[in-house]
Amino acid sequence: MKVRALLGKKIGMTQVFDANGEVVPVSVVQAGPCVVLEKKSAKGKDGYSAVKIGFEPAREKSVNKPDAGFFKKLNVAPLQHVQEVRVPEEQLDEFEVGKELTANLFEVGDMVNVVGNTRGRGFAGVIKRWGFAGKRMSHGTHQYTRHPGSVSAHSWPARIFKGKKMPGQYGNVRKTQESLTVVQVIAEKNLLLLKGPVPGSRNSVVLVRTSPKKWKRA
Repeated sequence: MKVRALLGKKIGMTQVFDANGEVVPVSVVQAGPCVVLEKKSAKGKDGYSAVKIGFEPAREKSVNKPDAGFFKKLNVAPLQHVQEVRVPEEQLDEFEVGKELTANLFEVGDMVNVVGNTRGRGFAGVIKRWGFAGKRMSHGTHQYTRHPGSVSAHSWPARIFKGKKMPGQYGNVRKTQESLTVVQVIAEKNLLLLKGPVPGSRNSVVLVRTSPKKWKRA
């Protein structure tokens, strides 16, 4: 299996019709163009094989000096988002530093994983965050209808176990949506139409890469 990966931006959701005339909900992702910035080999000092790619131009004054020097050494315009992608050692020869990667890496029918940060929803209670049922609204219940209830025993264990479902930050976590089908590729605009939802809000950055579980192409 060849590893194919692109950084991109979630545009939103829409729907298209398949060959049978049925409606297919799709997420629109602007995948690339990305630039190959660095190659790492397991035979070298890094000890593993990977490719570093960059996406979306950045303002020069927004880039710190170490990163600015890195881009200047490569003779590449500064980029906002940079990420490493693990690839097999035998596939490194297919990548050239400075080469541009576009949505043409993927084809209709490919299965991909999409990695991104989910939408942040702020501080939330247990009903919104975990789906608790809450207390009953009658028979004298007062001010406790949305409370979590008992969270621990008294004398033992005399503490709350780690991982207890409690109120707290909801969303804004790294999530991978697995095995999404590429429904359509609009190469001239670097757009991928993926069946189903992908994590993140509009204009959030996502990583689209091959799905190792259900990949079919060589």
